[in-house]
Amino acid sequence: MNTLSNENLKEKNIKGAFFGALVGDALCLGTHYEYDAKKIYEAYGQKPIEKFMSPGEMMGGQTHGIGWGERNYHPGKSAGGTTDYGDYNIVILEHLAATSNPPRTFSVQDLIPHWMNRLENGWGSWICTMTRETYSQVKHGTKVENIGGISNAMAIRHVAAHGYYENEDELVDVARKAMFTHKDFSALGGGEFFARVTHRVLRGVIPRDAIEEVAILMGGFFEDKTKQAIAKYEEEANPDSQLSKEKFSDDLALTSMARLWDIGRSEPIKVGKASPTEGTLPGAIYFILKYANKEDGLKKALQANAMVGGDNASRSIAIGMVLGAYFGVDAIPKEWKETLTQWDYCEDLLNKLPLIKKLQEA
Repeated sequence: MNTLSNENLKEKNIKGAFFGALVGDALCLGTHYEYDAKKIYEAYGQKPIEKFMSPGEMMGGQTHGIGWGERNYHPGKSAGGTTDYGDYNIVILEHLAATSNPPRTFSVQDLIPHWMNRLENGWGSWICTMTRETYSQVKHGTKVENIGGISNAMAIRHVAAHGYYENEDELVDVARKAMFTHKDFSALGGGEFFARVTHRVLRGVIPRDAIEEVAILMGGFFEDKTKQAIAKYEEEANPDSQLSKEKFSDDLALTSMARLWDIGRSEPIKVGKASPTEGTLPGAIYFILKYANKEDGLKKALQANAMVGGDNASRSIAIGMVLGAYFGVDAIPKEWKETLTQWDYCEDLLNKLPLIKKLQEA
């Protein structure tokens, strides 16, 4: 499991993983929690998104979070900013950069003060239910080992750790600990799944092979969901299939991979497009497989994911991390690099991480 050589490891691919995740997330800011893919398509001029947009831009200023109503979910953000998924990855990057000399084991206890400070001072993004619950627990003195709530939403936050730790099991430890607000096995396992996949892709394994290896290793729910995603990718790629002929084939593919979730609201949530790992994990795999072998694959995958809507930001972290690791940072369009609000800030912090420094000095 941990015998992969670092011979193929390159700085541009580690940075590609981080910035792939971040620009993918920023592309979703304008449509985060909008569940109507056709509405997104019409609002964006019947073509894929090309530039970062502010929350609800071109959408009437708000998006339709099924069950939670139409609203601006990220009121403190503007074009080029990130959703809460991107914000969390920046928080973890800040923490790792501040604790890199000397390098040390990742500690939630050490992270908590920085996390609290960031939440209390101009967060600007949506604060998810689990974050609110965990914040309250900490305020009331709950022990760190007991904090968090039961949520099956996949919230990958560890991307920067790929520039810090060389060992796959250490990365898995960080992936799980960084999701300290969540206790559900599928959510934590989703973070582990993509940590393992990205670790292997950074060391020269092609995305599909890495995905299939990790699915077998983790088994059960994760193997079943991977098989489902592969089957759906192959169905959509088959020119003889009905799905391949559909104008909104990606939207139909994702919504077909998980149940409808009727929670007593006005309309059921399409879980394939929502936050639960049962939809986000196969949805992210679907886009990774579809675009891994295409020219401009990173750009096209992130665009396609944003256009589907739902909790596209959650999927974007996994898609951008894996394909960014595969294609490298130079695959990110120049205009996105220049307009991502915190690109330079994050690059300065990435350069402090021990594994990146080691590669720079080699």
